[in-house]
Amino acid sequence: MTSLLDQAPVIPVVVLHDAADAVPLARALVAGGLPAIEVTLRTPAALDAIRAIAAEVPDAVVGAGTVITPTAVAESVSAGARFLVSPGWTDALLEAMRASGVPFLPGVSTVSEVVALLERGVTEMKFFPAEAAGGTAYLKSISGPLPQARFCPTGGITAESAPSYLSLPNVGCVGGTWMLPADALAAKDWDRVEALAREASTLAVSRRA
Repeated sequence: MTSLLDQAPVIPVVVLHDAADAVPLARALVAGGLPAIEVTLRTPAALDAIRAIAAEVPDAVVGAGTVITPTAVAESVSAGARFLVSPGWTDALLEAMRASGVPFLPGVSTVSEVVALLERGVTEMKFFPAEAAGGTAYLKSISGPLPQARFCPTGGITAESAPSYLSLPNVGCVGGTWMLPADALAAKDWDRVEALAREASTLAVSRRA
């Protein structure tokens, strides 16, 4: 599998309360050019949503987010998750993610956490919460001393700020929710989701070129 950071410039971060919405939502995101989809384990419907996307949307690369325990790692992979994302990490969680056999992004927000992961052979990470933890200025400042680390910043990123992140040499992609507005999800307006996904993909690519 291609590096998770190179799958697409934007990874939609999805919170689903009804697993029945998973397949049409995933199809809309894929059609809009965003095939890597992070379904967060914040709701009881999450694992069923991952299972449905994995089974019925073959062009999607579905993953699990908010993975914070080894048990969640096992459940996510069993449901069909093809990557794992955590907001932070411990040695036990890291060991479980490494043993899962799928790509993973452990979360970091400090230089010490980045260095600790580099010591353990991990070079691709989630930077979270991106805006609250220092945003583009922070990532730019650590690119010099830690050029081997690459990030997927997530947390507070918008359509307007995404290109600034993507212009940084140590950012491979960003995670966001702006292409998933609450009113569109409530109305099951998948055409609008597809259009916003296409804008997100095109915006990021054009600004980065």
